[in-house]
Amino acid sequence: MAAVLERIHRANRPAFHSLTPRQARIGYLMGAEILDLPRAPLPRVETFTVPGAEGPLQARLYAASDERLPVLLYFHGGGFTIGSLETHDSLCRQLALRSGCAVIALDYRLAPEHRFPAAVDDCWAVMKWLPGAAEALGLDGSRLAVGGDSAGGTLAAVCALHARDLGQPLALQLLITPGTTAHADTPSHKLFAQGFLLDASSIQWFFDHYIEHHHRRDWRFAPLLAPDHAEVAPAALILAECDPLVDEGLAYGDLLRSQGVPVQLELFRGVTHDFIKMGRTIPEALQALDACAAALKEALKP
Repeated sequence: MAAVLERIHRANRPAFHSLTPRQARIGYLMGAEILDLPRAPLPRVETFTVPGAEGPLQARLYAASDERLPVLLYFHGGGFTIGSLETHDSLCRQLALRSGCAVIALDYRLAPEHRFPAAVDDCWAVMKWLPGAAEALGLDGSRLAVGGDSAGGTLAAVCALHARDLGQPLALQLLITPGTTAHADTPSHKLFAQGFLLDASSIQWFFDHYIEHHHRRDWRFAPLLAPDHAEVAPAALILAECDPLVDEGLAYGDLLRSQGVPVQLELFRGVTHDFIKMGRTIPEALQALDACAAALKEALKP
C-alpha cells in the first residue's frame, strides 16, 4: 500500500479540491482503472435507460450468464460529485463474475449541478422500480440487494432504510468503505487527514459541492443519524484500516448490531480508502471482492 501511495504521489496529479468538478471528473475517469483489474469479459453487458426521480438515467447491467439471476443494484463512489458507469465498470464486472448475481450500476445525478437530495431520490426511484421491471430484463426481482462504495455505500445504506420503511424486501446492503456521519469529525478523519489517498480537503470539497452545512444531519446524508435502524436488511461491511471513514463504518456496524440487524464486517488492515479498486497491485482488493461475493451468494441464494 505504501508503494502505491508513493506511485500516486510521484504522478503529481492535482488534488480534486484544486479542480473544478468537470476537471475532477475527467481526472478521476483517466485514473480510475489504472490500478484496477482488467475489465473481465462477461456474456451480458448492456447499457440502458431507467426511470430516475426526475427523468431517465443511464444504467448498466452485468451478468455472467443468461439465467434468471438475482440482482445487486450498485451505486458508485465519488463523493456525490465525480464517478460514473465507466469509473466503476471493472469493479461491477468482478462483483457479477464472482458472486453469480446480476449487477445493475446506476448513473445517478451528480453535484453540484444536482445537489442533495437528488442522488438519494434517484437511487430510491430505481430501487422501487427494479422489482417490477426485473422480469422484462430476464432477472429475479424478488431477490434484490443494494450496494455501493464510499458515497455509493452511503446511498446504499439510505436505500436499505427506505426499503424497510416501504416494506420492500431487500436481502442485503453491501457497504464498501461507506460514509455514515454528518461532519467528518471522528478520530480517523484526523488520523488519516493527509497522505492516505482520501484527504480531508477533498472530503470537504465533495461535501461543499453536494450539501448545505445545515442539512448534514439529515439521515439521508448521514444514515448513522437515522432515528431507527431496526429491521433493515442484513449488512455486509467492507472497511479499510487507513481510511478517514473507517470509524464511521465501524460505528454503523455496531449500531446495526445493537438494533438486531445481522452484520458481517471485514476490516482490511494496512490499506486505504478505494483499495477494492486496486486489484492489480493490492492482494487485499481480491480478498475484499471475494468477501463481497460470498456475502451476496449467501444473501441471494434461492
